[in-house]
This record gives sequence, C-alpha cells and structure tokens, in this order.
Amino acid sequence: MNYPTWLPTGVDGGSLIALIAVLHVYIAHLAVGGGIFLVVTEMLAVRWNNPRLLDYVRRHTWFFLLVTMVFGGVSGVGIWFIIALVQPAATSKLIHEFVFGWATEWVFFIVEIAALLFYHYLFGKLKDRPHIIIGWIYAAAAWASLFIINGILSFMLTPGRWLETGNFWHGFFNPGFFPSLVFRTALALTVAGLFGLVTALREPDGQFRALLTRYCAIWISLPFVLFVLAGWWYRSVIFNVVGKDILDHLPRVVNNMELFLWISIILIAGGIIMLIRWPRPMGALLTAVLVVLGLGWFGAFEYARENARRPYVIYGYMYSNSVLAAEADRLREDGWLGEAKWKPNAATPEPTIAEGEYIFAHQCQICHTVGGHMDILKRTAQFDVFGMVSQLTGQGKVNTYMPLFFGTEKEKRALAEFIVYGLNGKEPPADTPLEIPQLNADVPALDITAEEYTLLAWNDLGMHCMSDADDLWLFLPPANSLWAQLIKRGDPPEVITEGVILEYAVEPAHAHPEEQVGFWDWADELFGAELEPGFGLAGKRVTGQMDPAENAVAYNAELIPVVPYTDQGSFRPYPRFTITARDTASGELLAQTRVVAPTSTEIGCMNCHGGGWRVEDRAGFTRETSLNILRAHDRLSGTSLVAEAEAGQPHKCQDCHPDPVLGAEGLPGLLNLPAAIHGFHANYLPYTDGAACVSCHPSRPNGATLCLRGRHREFADCTTCHGSIADHALALLKHEANKPGAARLMRNLEPVYIDSVEAINPRLPWMQEPDCLGCHQEYQFKDVAAYNNWTPGGDLLYRNRTDRRGIMCAACHNSPHAVYPAVNIYNANLDNYQPLTYQGIAGTIGTEASCYVCHLTVPTYSGHHLHMLKVEDNPPPGG
Repeated sequence: MNYPTWLPTGVDGGSLIALIAVLHVYIAHLAVGGGIFLVVTEMLAVRWNNPRLLDYVRRHTWFFLLVTMVFGGVSGVGIWFIIALVQPAATSKLIHEFVFGWATEWVFFIVEIAALLFYHYLFGKLKDRPHIIIGWIYAAAAWASLFIINGILSFMLTPGRWLETGNFWHGFFNPGFFPSLVFRTALALTVAGLFGLVTALREPDGQFRALLTRYCAIWISLPFVLFVLAGWWYRSVIFNVVGKDILDHLPRVVNNMELFLWISIILIAGGIIMLIRWPRPMGALLTAVLVVLGLGWFGAFEYARENARRPYVIYGYMYSNSVLAAEADRLREDGWLGEAKWKPNAATPEPTIAEGEYIFAHQCQICHTVGGHMDILKRTAQFDVFGMVSQLTGQGKVNTYMPLFFGTEKEKRALAEFIVYGLNGKEPPADTPLEIPQLNADVPALDITAEEYTLLAWNDLGMHCMSDADDLWLFLPPANSLWAQLIKRGDPPEVITEGVILEYAVEPAHAHPEEQVGFWDWADELFGAELEPGFGLAGKRVTGQMDPAENAVAYNAELIPVVPYTDQGSFRPYPRFTITARDTASGELLAQTRVVAPTSTEIGCMNCHGGGWRVEDRAGFTRETSLNILRAHDRLSGTSLVAEAEAGQPHKCQDCHPDPVLGAEGLPGLLNLPAAIHGFHANYLPYTDGAACVSCHPSRPNGATLCLRGRHREFADCTTCHGSIADHALALLKHEANKPGAARLMRNLEPVYIDSVEAINPRLPWMQEPDCLGCHQEYQFKDVAAYNNWTPGGDLLYRNRTDRRGIMCAACHNSPHAVYPAVNIYNANLDNYQPLTYQGIAGTIGTEASCYVCHLTVPTYSGHHLHMLKVEDNPPPGG
C-alpha cells in the first residue's frame, strides 16, 4: 500500500490494463495455436505434394511473424508497463513469488523468437524435414510459454493451498491450472483458424481460396469438444473457489459469460457452416467480422475471469487496492493513515479533506477516475456525507466486488467528506430546524360519571409508513387500521359487541386518497378484490362503518386509505378520525371520541438515495429518489424495474417479496420484505443505536413525524425492544434461513446486544414482536430487555392481546410507539384526547384511581392484570 500512486484521469487503470491485455492475450494465443497451425499445415502440404498450400504456409508465416513477434512483443512490454503503474504491489508479488517461473518463460520466449525467425527466413532453403522440426520447436516453445504463464495467471484467481503454505509449486499448480491450460489450448487452436482466414484472402484462385476457407473452418470447429469439456471443468473449479453466488451478485461476470457463450456459439456454428456448406470464398468484410468477434470473445472471457476475482487482485491474498487480506482487520481497527508513508503531515482530532484525498488516491483511484471512465462523481452524486459514510460502511459486505473500507471511523468520515465536499462540490447542509405547525387538540368538558358508555379507540401500530410515488413503484400503500371497544359503564363494566354500529370519519380538512395517490390500482393484485377509486385495500373508505373484530370483543376498520396530506397538500402525519357509536335499532348516539391515524411518508430513503423530500422539505418520495432506488435494485438484483416503470408497468415490492402485514405471498425462495430490507441495510447503516433506525423510520428527533412519542421515549429508544439494526435484521433473517439470500446478508452482521448469532431467536415480522412481559414481568417493570423475547404471535401480540376481562391492552395503554402519555410534536396532547377527556390525566386509562372511566365504584382488586393497584394483588370477585 506504500507505493507512490499514479492517478489516471480519463480512463481508469483497470480499463487500461484490460485494453492492452485483451489485445496482447488474443495475439499471444495466436502465437500458441498459430505455431501448431503452421507446422501441421506444412506437413500436410509436403505429404500431399501441394506447392500451392506450401506457398500459403510461407505467406502466412510472414504475416504470423509480424503480428505475434512485433505487435505481440510490443503489447507484452505494454502490459508490464501498465500493471507496474496501476498495481505495483501485486506486480512485485508476482515477480518475487514466481521469479524462476518468469525466468523459464523468458528462456522459452527466446527460443520462440529464434525458431520463428529461422522458420521464416529458411523457408524453401532447408529440406522439408529439418524445416518442419524447426516449426515444431517453435510450437513447443510457444505452448511451453503458455504453460508457464497459465500457472501464474490461474494462480491469481485460484491460489489454492499456496495461501496456507506459500509454496511455489502449490501456487503454480493451483486448482485452476490444468483446466485453464486445456481451455486456453482449445482457444488458441480456434484463434489459429480465425487468423488463417486473413491470409487466405490473398489467394488469387477463388476455388483454392474456398478450400483454404474450409481448411481454416476445421481449425475453428475441431477444438469445440475440447473447448466445452475444459470450459465446464474450469467453471466448476472457479465456483468451488469463489462460490456460485458470483452469478447472482456480480452482474459483470454474468454479462461477460453470456457474451462469451454467444460468441462461442456464433464462431463454432460459423465454422461448421463454412466446413459443410460454404459455397464461395470468404470475403474481406466477413473475415474482418470473424476476427473482431474473436477479439470480443477473448475480451468477454478475460473480463469474466478478472471480475470473478473481485474484490481481490490475488484472490484471498491481496485486495484490488493492494491491501493484504491478512492486514485488513488491523487496518480497520488501527487506521490506514498510521501505515501510510506519504500521508498529510499533521494529524488532527477531526477528519480533514486532505486526509480524505490521500485515502481516496490509495483506496479508490486504482479503479475509479474523476470525470472519466468508472467516474466516481457519477457514482456518488446522490450522496450527502451520511449517505457516503453508509456506502463506505456497507462496501464489500453484501456485494463483494469491491473491497471493504480499510480505516477507522474518522478516516471513513474524512473520505466521505472529500468525495462529497471536495469532489462533488456540495456544501454542508444548513442546520435549520423545521417549523412544526401546532394543531388544535382541545379537549371537551366531559363528566364521564354522567355517561352510560365509554368509547375507546386506537390505531393498531402507532405509525403506518407509506410511499407516494406509485407511478414508479409502491413500497407500502396507505393502509391504516383503527380499532375500538364500546364499554357500558357498571360494576362490572360490560364490553358491548351487539346491537350497536360503530362509524369512523376522517376530519374534513384531510385529503382523500384519490387526490394524492392511485393506491387502488394495486388492490386487486394484493387482495383479489375489485375496488372502486377511493376504497382501501380491504374495501374501506376514509369514512365508513367498522366491522366486528375476529376476537369478538372489539370493532375495527382495517387498511383505511388515509394519507398524511391535507387537501391543501401540506404534510400532516396525524390525521384525526371521529369514532361514533350508535344504537342499531334507534340510531341513538351512545358515545363519541377522536383518535389519530398516524401515517407518514417521512421515510429516509433520500438520505442515501438522494433526491430530497417531495413535500415541504420534510416528507415524500421525489421522482429522483424513487428512480435511484429502482436503479440500485436493477443493478444489484438483475431486475428491470426502471424500464418497466417508465413503460407504465410499475411494481410493488410485494410482487416478489412476501409481506406478512399485507398477507402478500410473493415469490417462492425470496426473503420476506422486512427481512430483505433490514438485512440489506443493516450492512450499510453506520450506527448501532437508535440513530440507525431513525435514518429510515419517521422518528428523527429533528424530523416532521417523531413516531416514537409514547412514555417509553423518556427512557428507551428503538433498540430497547428491537435491538440494534444488526440484531433486528439477524432475528428476521434467521426466520428465513432456508432461503438462499439470508446467509449472504447475515455473513457480515455482528450482534450488539446478544452474545452470538446462535443465541438470537428467529421471528416472523409483524406476527412475532417483542413481548411487553419481557420488561414487565408479572406486569411489573424489571430491568431486562424486550429484545429476543418474542411473542408466539396471534392473540399474544400486544396489538391483539386482551386482558382477563376482555379489554384489549391498547384500549387502555394506546398504540405501540404511542403508549399513554404520548407527547406529539404537533400538539403535546394530540394522542391523549381520550384519557384527558375521560379522566383529565394524560396517562393510562384508569391511572391514579381513575377506574370510574368504566366502573361505577373504584375496585379494590386488580381486575385487568396483576399489580394494577400497586399493592398486594387481590383476585377479582369470582376468580
């Protein structure tokens, strides 16, 4: 890592190596196969006593000498020059490790030069036998050069036991040596046939030229069987080393392999057609096309082979930025700059642009340019510093074609600031606090003791997130669910489930969904229901009648299509609903209350994917954000979401990924949506505390939603119940462990609050959640964590749970994330309407002896659950 750096501008170093190397390798294989072609053709001309064929060999020898010795020699020097500039550490390692191999190859190369010169200049001057012997000497020396070079090239991809022993012979005769040697020999013979067509063009006799065309076609076609068998052998060896998942997660490998296979088919088929049915001599244009195809053939093969090696330049030993794999962990802990000889002089406690520039030159600019090919500006234009730090954090973890970042958190920040501020020219964001409008939350004067009924209502999740760019894609639809219980006050109180109608209605100022999003277009696919515009995914409108719940103690209206916008387009994440209970027979009003249906588009995708907020600089998906997300998915997963969206066929995530909360089955073998999203992003987010959660979820302390607003916010954050982002993701992924994508996302995740991955209990999202009793054992607070204590699901979920009297937990305690007393940034008491209305205290229903909300007299026993009265528990009457 301490070599001076050469900083390319327009073209990256890797592409320069590829440009020179592909041309040289193409000609080098011609030098191997062409030598055999020359001497075999000469032998046939002598045996058949065919002077015209012998003259063809003589002319082809001159062409062959010029191409292989002149162009091949010069391009060979060019390779040494460019690899020494771009990869000095790797070049030095190959020279020192295989110095005797190189010396042997140079001996063979000298023999090649001498033999070919003798072969050409003594053509027609020596007798046939000694001339043919010279030809065979050249052919043998050329193949021996391939033998040596092949050992070193295959070592770079499949070093095998050398990684453990450092033994020369283990490195040279590595697992890929023999399949690569046979494969390249077959390629060389095919190339000899291709270039044989070039000199055949100069044959004046059309009939003889046609015969030469067929003869060259034999050389193109005959190695086919050897080519296929060796190729399959070589492929299996590579997969054993780097794994089959390179086909899924290294698109360039797949693309180049496909190109190589298609050109192979074209060349082999063309050779067979020329051999069997070619009616006339080859023309110059067709010959040129075949030779150029051959160059593309080699380019595709070499690119696939080189990309399969990523992120290494010597697989398993040295990364592409010259960091030794054995030193990677130490550099991440102790720092990159501490090892650097030409670093900026003065160390500072805070990251500096100069430090970032130095790190960029050594860790990034080996592959990337500024403004040229592999342009770093194009690839990072969407990032702010947080997004850039996240990219560096996740680099090389999920998709391994790039190395990990090697350095401390400070050095990572320095590099991010250099790329964002120094290269992309962005300015640090202004720290301007958002203005949060204060909403009316007036509480009516109500003497609950004079009322016959108490109506309790709540939202089931405490916050519903949704996307609003469904002309391009749909992440989550507007689908808020409200619940309610009607209680007839008495001793004991009675939960009313018959003879009443419960209705709900959104406040008039809030937008109707058809004015904002076209979510109903997705409904038929998700739920198989033909719905009219304005209906929700369960057939609900924003105003309507609630249904009896399956638990037989409550009413609910599921998946209401409410959106977080007013009819003026302002962002308001807490639309309020009026819930009304009436007698079925008489229509008499029995009770009425208000409840918020929290829903937000303040999902932080733009933090990494760019684009900014769509609405009031605080929420919503811009077109740029959405397209960047889809482009990333297309690039990493081989999909075509951008093209399909722009063609008027957008997708929802649940088209492919199962989603338990919406009942979407998805495609077999794919991770469920929460596991896929959290599993992927846990590798990138640079925090282990709640800051990682609020980077995406709408609960930033300085944001426009702050969905975690309940009493737990006073002493806990997201990680208290859900664990760190890594812990959270691991639990979800372990549930999906039988699916192929899970292991890939888990391999670099380390638990924070649990000792080991093995100790983490798997869970199904939305169906298994942190159990309240993990902290509130026996309904008293204990100093333990809720994380890893999952409910079995069903009726034991907090949102579904009832007490021993049939009252649902959320009826008294309110929604998850908004447990009473909740403090809402739009009005401190916006969520507390019911407890304030019924008992004058913004706390749990019944708190501080406010049992009269439902009871006529204050009970002396803990009727709903243990330790309610905070005294020695007494059983309720009747048990």
